Amino acid sequence: MTTPPQFQTYLITPSTLSSALSYPTKPSTLKILCASWFLPTSAHTGQAVYASSRIPNARFFDLDAVKDPSSLYPHMLPSAPDFASAMGKLGIKKTDTVVVYDSKEMGLFSAPRVAWMLKGFGHERVHVLDNYKVWCEQGYPVDESKPQPLKQEEEVEYGEAAEPKNVVGYEEMIKGAKARFNGTTVLDARPKPRFTGEAPEPRPGLSSGHMPGSVSLAFMDVLDPVTKQMLPKEQLRKIFEEKGVVEGKPVITSCGTGVTAAVLDTALEVAGYGEEQRKLFDGSWSMYAALASEEDGLIEKDTK
Repeated sequence: MTTPPQFQTYLITPSTLSSALSYPTKPSTLKILCASWFLPTSAHTGQAVYASSRIPNARFFDLDAVKDPSSLYPHMLPSAPDFASAMGKLGIKKTDTVVVYDSKEMGLFSAPRVAWMLKGFGHERVHVLDNYKVWCEQGYPVDESKPQPLKQEEEVEYGEAAEPKNVVGYEEMIKGAKARFNGTTVLDARPKPRFTGEAPEPRPGLSSGHMPGSVSLAFMDVLDPVTKQMLPKEQLRKIFEEKGVVEGKPVITSCGTGVTAAVLDTALEVAGYGEEQRKLFDGSWSMYAALASEEDGLIEKDTK
């Protein structure tokens, strides 16, 4: 039997995915996940855009459901057993090849977070489509029929999920902030007005501003403004060097709730920075600003 095509890069193009899906002996081990998610202030919801238009046979990964249910903060990582259970209910095994994609409205936004989660829990064959907006514009197939729930017999045993090592907690971030993250680059993916404190956070009651010593790099700045695809490697490398990222030195990405921080982590991957130097602050600003304060010097603003 001939071997199905293998993906050679973490980010894959619509043409690459289409070729794999149209392969004569299409592998049942290739699973597509729609990970569309929107800020609470948006008129869109992930479930709604998935229902209206999706890649044929894609399953929906709900970022608002696959999380730590005991946490006060949105999108905190679930336990390894809970993650494995969620994947099994989506009909995904740990040995499957998984391609995650976003909404056509956003291009690259929440899919990198889901792919980052998969990698963190030990899933080896995971990729991000770059992107569904271009997939639609280039005329590849879409399914606009009412999505059908996965049948119980399609659920599987995922396998044992690993404990994530690509994540940083609040205590480590507070310790780093007190030293202005000496030796570590902290990249904040929120829009710059929220970083400076000029604009409010989308979550009521949460202060805007930034961690002392962190650097602003809005996630949109690593994407093409028209196609919303990831910028080329050389361009990304230049952006990161200008932000103080050094080969081999620790880099931590953060954002509002840990979602778009993963866009920056993906960009770091494309730019050639190794996994061993990269971590993501899971609680991100929603946790940090809820527990720290401007009075204790742990939140800075540039509005004066």
